[in-house]
Amino acid sequence: MLLFGIACTAQELLLLPEHMRPDPFGSVVAADRTAGFTPAKALTLEGARASFVSCHLLVSIAKQGDYRLEVAAFPASSGLQVEQFREWYHYLPKSKEYFPDALAPVALAVQSKLPTPDNRIAAQTGQGYWLDIWIPANAVPGTYETRATLEVNGRKSSADLKVRVLAATVPAEDAVTMDHNTYGTSWLAGDYPTLARQGGGEFYLSDRFFGLIHAYHRIFYDHRGTFHQLGYGHGGKVGPEFAPELAGTGRNKRIADWTLFDRHYGPLLDGTAFANTHLGPRPTKLVYLPINPEWPASYLWWGEPGYQQEFVNVVSAMEQHFREKGWTNTRFEMFFNHKKRYKAFAWDGDEARFLNDFPYLREYDRLLKLAVKRDSPVKFVFRADVSWMLEREIEEFAGIINMWICSHSDMSYLPDAPKRLKDRGDIVWTYGGTPEVTKPSSHVTREVLWPWIWGTDGFVHWLATAPGPDPWFHFEGGGETLIYPGDRFGINEPIPSIRLKIQRNAVQDVTLLNEFAKTKPIDQLRTEAARRFNGTEMKDWRSPRPAYADKDPLDRTNADVGPERSPKFDAGLDSGAWQRVREYVLELVKGGQR
Repeated sequence: MLLFGIACTAQELLLLPEHMRPDPFGSVVAADRTAGFTPAKALTLEGARASFVSCHLLVSIAKQGDYRLEVAAFPASSGLQVEQFREWYHYLPKSKEYFPDALAPVALAVQSKLPTPDNRIAAQTGQGYWLDIWIPANAVPGTYETRATLEVNGRKSSADLKVRVLAATVPAEDAVTMDHNTYGTSWLAGDYPTLARQGGGEFYLSDRFFGLIHAYHRIFYDHRGTFHQLGYGHGGKVGPEFAPELAGTGRNKRIADWTLFDRHYGPLLDGTAFANTHLGPRPTKLVYLPINPEWPASYLWWGEPGYQQEFVNVVSAMEQHFREKGWTNTRFEMFFNHKKRYKAFAWDGDEARFLNDFPYLREYDRLLKLAVKRDSPVKFVFRADVSWMLEREIEEFAGIINMWICSHSDMSYLPDAPKRLKDRGDIVWTYGGTPEVTKPSSHVTREVLWPWIWGTDGFVHWLATAPGPDPWFHFEGGGETLIYPGDRFGINEPIPSIRLKIQRNAVQDVTLLNEFAKTKPIDQLRTEAARRFNGTEMKDWRSPRPAYADKDPLDRTNADVGPERSPKFDAGLDSGAWQRVREYVLELVKGGQR
């Protein structure tokens, strides 16, 4: 591995491609190092219009002290917009290593010092900065230049950045949906103590609180993703901001007040929450409904006429309210997240495993169809997260479940499943975790490429907002987050991660690549993308039918489930994997321009 020796130089300013994360000692983190790589004093990035291109700036100073960094703006006529972020180095006690991930926005001119005081790394000699360059849809193709300048004790050094704008434009509609899930809002006060103190005892009713919720939706939206926030617990208790206030019982059950619900969802459903984003305002794609066995009907009435009456009264009123508001561009999901073992309800709604769970799901389908007429312009869907009996449920719930969140293991040996489901109009995603920061940077792009290669619609990070109790100095790896609370930096909203931005850039690429399916066979595009990514063939992206697939679900265990992956998808996946896919996309784009 070729490391670059900056220690012998008094100061240096270097550019690195996005997949080469700098460490705090003037090198590249071990997970991303590539044989023969050296950083550069100049770098050229290529990108289509309506997209970002990105890179790292690395400030290295052999002797501790003050420095000034300034990134010049691109010529105004280019339309290119530059945003700069300081990279925070997270300490992982288990490995005693530092990894950059959280990105704190800073001005293009920065006055700082090494070691960076708040990051508390005594031997720090390097500081990374992330540069995002937005190429607007109306940018004129061509090459544009800017320069970054580092000044230490009156001595200056510089690095030159070029951006080559191509004629292609990334479509607004992503080829795959990257979804980011979380649960409730109780954690927000802990992550934003300053904001919570400002709100006093009324924080959860304040504009600050609702603005924070919208900021979470906005950060994922602006990174070409979606955000899901489940508003009820395993016992059916619904947070007041997730559902309209109800009154009455039985035939008198009704919606009494929409105030909190509309404050929460109105800006998301009409798109105004996303007004000041690069992608422009559009209604959010999907949201969870508060429907669960205990809401809107009391579970005490289950199996009785009163349960149906309460359910239909409330859900039909919701449909009417959504229709009157014009909220017809979002899919509203009826989703059950409980399990029998939680001892609140007698059946599994989430990841159903037992045949006696099936009648409950069919009954809720019947109730939803009673409450919402077939010709309603409001888009209600019945979502199910499936991991034990996908093969059977595809048949059992045809015309009932129409949004499938499938385990990767089941989908891996059912190659025909995505097409069968999509041919009948269903939405098909897979779900899983998030690669930790210790993995090569390309690992976060696997779940972008996998759905596209399989022909599914997207991927769910099952938890994307939980960085841990102390992500700054006792980091647990980030396997449950792609964002961080900005409170530490005086920012009253979440800040992004390097991994989130790498994922976003990959979504841009695969969306542009998917456009070539209009003129080339999709299988040809997939085959070449897989080969470039990790030297695999299409068959390597699937698994053979496992023995457990033919077992009764009651006889399976978690240890049985899980595809056997080639090392090329894990230990053998190098940091440059996605860069090779990007080069393929750029080749296609430039070939089409000739």
